[in-house]
Amino acid sequence: MPLSVAVAGLTVLFFAVAATAPGVLATHDPVSTDLGSALQGPSLGHLLGTDDAGRDLYSRIIWGAQESLLIGLGAMSIALTGAIVLGFLAGLGPRWVAEPVNRVLEVFLAFPTLLLALLLVSVLGPSAESLIVAVGVGTAPGYARLVRAQALSVKTSGYVEAARALGHSVLAIFAQHIAPNAFRPLVALVALGIGQSVVWASGLSFLGLGVAPPSSEWGVLLDASKTNITVAWWLGVFPGLAIVLVALSFTQIGRYIQDQSEGVEN
Repeated sequence: MPLSVAVAGLTVLFFAVAATAPGVLATHDPVSTDLGSALQGPSLGHLLGTDDAGRDLYSRIIWGAQESLLIGLGAMSIALTGAIVLGFLAGLGPRWVAEPVNRVLEVFLAFPTLLLALLLVSVLGPSAESLIVAVGVGTAPGYARLVRAQALSVKTSGYVEAARALGHSVLAIFAQHIAPNAFRPLVALVALGIGQSVVWASGLSFLGLGVAPPSSEWGVLLDASKTNITVAWWLGVFPGLAIVLVALSFTQIGRYIQDQSEGVEN
């Protein structure tokens, strides 16, 4: 295993522990205020500094991992479910089903992901649930096209043609040959998509369309840093670094899984 993948795995593990057991890693109460310690830079007492209310930034980032990662996982679950359903309908469905589904996907793909997500959040209202739905629906069309392409490739493969020649039923061919081989690349897609979903969700929160304060979701922390960014650089740098680390780590793991999968196929 390459060193970069091992480091990415350790990074994901660290934030997974932060999301599931934040008390193990946090050093302070994330909502405890201390105006006498407001806007202090990184120090031994406050590893990543404090915000304008004197709250420990490191502890807020640790506690915010739970909400940020849950939003990413939830959004990816919605995107993947939609992608599988729409992708298989577009690739394997009868013409009267496949054509309308393909047109719908083309319409959604004409909208930038962020614009589509902004539209959905504005309709649903800012909340964690809205972020999950908005990011999930916004990214699903792109994944659906990938699933469609994979399904079409498997559909015309030699082993599927051989199964048809042997008289296997359509359902048996799908369950035994098409689905397993079409789903294999989706494992890498899940890892890539989680990191991407965290970035999209944090971006919406940064624009004030996500979870409301006093949540310590990473996008909210970035949004709160804007008022003091010139005097307290750490308020924006460290939450942004957490987002970048998570996104890069999941991307690295996803690419490694993809490379391994391609190696097995070859």
